[in-house]
Amino acid sequence: MNPVPLSAAESDPVKMGWMVGTPPPLEKLVQYANMGHYTFPKTRWSFANFRSLVPTKNISRGDGSVAALSRAERSDIDALRFVPTGRAEEMTWAQSLEANYTDAILVLHKGQVAYERYFGVMTPHQPHMLMSVTKSILGTLGAALVAEGVLDENALICKYISELKDGAYGDATVRQLLDMRIGVQYSEAYADPNAEIWQHMRAGSVVPRPPGYTGPQNFYDFLKTQSKEGEHGLGFCYKTVNSDVLGWLIGRATGQPPGDVLGTRVWSKLGAEHDAYMLIDSAGSEFAGGGFNATLRDVGRFGEMMRLGGHFNGQQIIPKAVVNDICLNGSKEAFAQGGGFPTLDGYAYRNMWWVTNNEHGAFSARGIHGQTIYIDPKAEMVIVRFASHPAALNLVSDPTSLPAFHRLAKHLMN
Repeated sequence: MNPVPLSAAESDPVKMGWMVGTPPPLEKLVQYANMGHYTFPKTRWSFANFRSLVPTKNISRGDGSVAALSRAERSDIDALRFVPTGRAEEMTWAQSLEANYTDAILVLHKGQVAYERYFGVMTPHQPHMLMSVTKSILGTLGAALVAEGVLDENALICKYISELKDGAYGDATVRQLLDMRIGVQYSEAYADPNAEIWQHMRAGSVVPRPPGYTGPQNFYDFLKTQSKEGEHGLGFCYKTVNSDVLGWLIGRATGQPPGDVLGTRVWSKLGAEHDAYMLIDSAGSEFAGGGFNATLRDVGRFGEMMRLGGHFNGQQIIPKAVVNDICLNGSKEAFAQGGGFPTLDGYAYRNMWWVTNNEHGAFSARGIHGQTIYIDPKAEMVIVRFASHPAALNLVSDPTSLPAFHRLAKHLMN
């Protein structure tokens, strides 16, 4: 029987004193070599300090001025009440932050800061790991390249990446990749140490390799080893490996590493306050499946750009057609056929974004342990949350997150 994890208050990284001292005492070290950087409660420190632990690549904010976020802060949000999914008793917004091990959270309403909080070691200037929110950011880039004709969504992936012609992706199209409708033998079961997700992470050195490791030495070498399972183009099947194929595809189509494309095309145009960064492997390839790190307000700027149809900071950064495509063209049938997401009934998945199909037309980027960009166009609201929940899968936190977000949207509209 698994022990009950420490609560958010009990596991506060400041109270626990991780990495405090010169040098820190052995019992307070957070280290990569022994998997400490991915072991709760040390994750409450490491998710805000990944570049201290593994190789990374800088994503420049550019030389432009910062796009100011005006403030219209509200004092009525913490006490807002909602009923979590599957429960009878109400919970407050403030209680939900504790329940979900929130590290930082930002609410923008009509482009203004309505609510902003930081916990533990987080500050406005501290980047945080976004996990699979990275997929949506890179998916936006891939969809932009399709909209601009740089990528043909109906072409086979191997047209651009010949190294993948003999494996799982040899007969898959760019569109099937963007919508995660790929038949590939790959398990995302985080509780299984032998699952392909962990083989993937070891290849890219996101986690340490065991003694005598002889497997793939980087992300792209790992992609070449993947075998087909089932048919492409059927039900939605969420697999991190697809996002690294997309990163490689962006690099091949543009002639630049995907992190450079992200910096040039998006990050340097947002008026960001800070550089971002991405995890890289031993070959210098970015971890497109989950390696993006940035500060809270800057991710808020990205979310606001998406809410405004790709327009922000006085310019059209992403084609409006990309955002329209995300919101309108996902398949609920394919999503339901894929299964595995009982908290996301009625959803669709398009260009690596999660589409609620609710009455507000909300869509989101989601990452394990509670990372979120939640965009509600009707309420003119963007929520960005960083978290370090001890459970990887958002199946655990969705019941106290998604109803809270929708309740807040209705509250702001009224």
